[in-house]
Amino acid sequence: MNVKTIGREYGVLLLLGVLGIPIGAAIGAVDVLFGRVLLAVSAVRAAHVMPLLLFLAPIGVAIVWAYAKYGGISGKGMSLVFEVGHGKESNIPLRLVPFVMVSTWLTHLFGGSAGREGVAVQLGAALSHSFGKRLEAYIPDAARIFLITGMAAGFSGLFQTPIAATLFAIEVLSVGSLALSALIPAVTASFTACWVSSALGLEKFSVDVSAKLSMDLPLLGKLAVLGVLFGLTGGVFAWGLRQAKTLAARALPQPLVRIAVMGVCLSALLLLLHAGRYCGLGTNLISACFSGETVYSYDWLLKLALTIGTLAAGYQGGEVTPLFSIGATLGVLLSGIVGLPVQLTAALGYAAVFGSATNTMLAPVLIGAEVFGMSNLPYFFIVCAVSFACNRNASIYTKQYVTQF
Repeated sequence: MNVKTIGREYGVLLLLGVLGIPIGAAIGAVDVLFGRVLLAVSAVRAAHVMPLLLFLAPIGVAIVWAYAKYGGISGKGMSLVFEVGHGKESNIPLRLVPFVMVSTWLTHLFGGSAGREGVAVQLGAALSHSFGKRLEAYIPDAARIFLITGMAAGFSGLFQTPIAATLFAIEVLSVGSLALSALIPAVTASFTACWVSSALGLEKFSVDVSAKLSMDLPLLGKLAVLGVLFGLTGGVFAWGLRQAKTLAARALPQPLVRIAVMGVCLSALLLLLHAGRYCGLGTNLISACFSGETVYSYDWLLKLALTIGTLAAGYQGGEVTPLFSIGATLGVLLSGIVGLPVQLTAALGYAAVFGSATNTMLAPVLIGAEVFGMSNLPYFFIVCAVSFACNRNASIYTKQYVTQF
């Protein structure tokens, strides 16, 4: 390889890194718009949960109708992002951005149990992939590189965990291989999106968990047990979501009828079960885990079931923040059993259930460290490694490739 070729390769890397900065800034700003409106509608729902929940079914019908009438292939959501990443589809229509944002706001306003990361990743992928396609003539594989870059920026801007966001984007498309060609722009875009969203006032959730434990054999055993249990929980969530979607489509094949019937059932359940405790993201449950408020032994199970029901019905959003809440509340329950500090065990569940359900290993380790403190990195590494090994490649992303041996 001659000097000219080497220089050209480094020039491309430099260009990719520089281009990641404006992409990250744009996506970070859109994340702020989405995140701040989502917080506002969640506050409105919390103040008026009973009347709003009564309209969950008709709003669901409106969402499904709008996607069917005007959404086109954007209705595939995260599956479309994966299909484009694997070369099965060539385009993410920009209409996906307003569709997924507005439909997610409506899902949360009227009480659906769903997440938000799916929106951030989808909008980031859509905006960045559209930009990358224009560079295909100059940079090989630019569309795929910038798809991954946008995914990283979208995740980072919303959660403000740039290291975890970068690792999530480069590992999630294909388990067992890393999309390292997108590493440099993913890094610059992730950190830029994080800085922009922070500067524009979107707050980061973080808790300083201090747990100075001796890394001896008994502790390793306890961490391994937690890893198994969190891994099975994430796997059950992914399996249950897939089965629920299949069964719902079989029992109620007409999408409008499906979401109407399931929406009515969800409204009733969400009202009866602690009057809306399990609506929305589940951040109320996460807050309870780390502030000493009441956490019921069945919180994790009900949040898991109601999130599966919401997404299987056809409501929009995501799974990650509910997974954080499922893991954290399960961690509170397990802390007394394994004899570890409550906050630490909740933090480990927060990260590991997310990792298991998304079939990722590196991102959950770093999201745990970025949210709860880098000093806890060894604990997150052990639990998330065991959790990843125990989920048997179950994933909430049905289009995810599995290439590991």
